[in-house]
Amino acid sequence: MNTSIISLRGFLKSSAACAALTLLPISIGQAVEPTSESGNQSKDLFASGDFSQWTNLKGQAVGDGWSIKDGVIHRSGKRPGDIITREHFENFELSFDWKISEAGNSGVKYRTQGKLGLEYQILDDDKHKDKQNPTHRAGSLYELKAAPDSKPVNPVGQWNHARIVVNGKTIQHWLNGEKVVEIEYGSDDWKQCFEKSKYSKGKYSKSEGFGSWSGPILLQDHNDEVWFKNVQIRKL
Repeated sequence: MNTSIISLRGFLKSSAACAALTLLPISIGQAVEPTSESGNQSKDLFASGDFSQWTNLKGQAVGDGWSIKDGVIHRSGKRPGDIITREHFENFELSFDWKISEAGNSGVKYRTQGKLGLEYQILDDDKHKDKQNPTHRAGSLYELKAAPDSKPVNPVGQWNHARIVVNGKTIQHWLNGEKVVEIEYGSDDWKQCFEKSKYSKGKYSKSEGFGSWSGPILLQDHNDEVWFKNVQIRKL
């Protein structure tokens, strides 16, 4: 009988229920792969080497502050704004590499409507002020579920590999091969985290169905330098 070495990942200690994440046991060297019923292959969202498959939030051409060189997408200069895919996605596996500038902040949003959507947070956890909120740190599901302190994140200036898996109600964030967030949309855990987040308040409170929409993938302009490459998506 085959055996697996099981490792239990660390726990994020916090008094806030939604800042704490219990990781499921994962066999070393083994990733949980989603099932694609359609058999779709991964698609490079920058295969053309330009922004022809992307627009700004108004459906116009991507601003000059975004550039591509040698396969690396770079946000720099004056604020060019967020960019979104022309195509909409609901259930998918998205993988990408990212690195952030010193004290930088960015993110990848999905299941979006306009600027609003679920967000894979990208942050310099050491120097950005947002580190005070565990759900705002790198790899976290922004505002909703924190990645643990034990996550395997590389420092500023080095590449990190991310994976987002959303399939039906299941939402997962992966960082450098380790699952760092998992939550079920509509579950008691989701409801508790949602009620404690900014999404249940003020201007966001009327956004019915938040977390379940079909929408573009969004790369965030947060006025800081950020780099992406190998942006691949596979519909599930």
